[in-house]
Amino acid sequence: MRVSDVRHVLVLPDRDAAEEAAEELGERFGITEEPQLVRDALAGEDDAEDAQWLVVVEDPEGRLAAKELDEFAAQWDGWREEP
Repeated sequence: MRVSDVRHVLVLPDRDAAEEAAEELGERFGITEEPQLVRDALAGEDDAEDAQWLVVVEDPEGRLAAKELDEFAAQWDGWREEP
């Protein structure tokens, strides 16, 4: 299994959405390891308003379906980054 197959990255529009999604991931998908939240400033932007937030989900067993994660991220106007 390639490394990219065991990690999913959800891109969300703001910190609140990322925190909500990270909490709900455990409830909805039974994830036991807490997802990592990462602030991703857009290129050339210093303003915090222009930052996206990444929710990094480790999935070593490959249990999470890409389509389900796409739909999940869309609830917060986000998306799943393709590896």
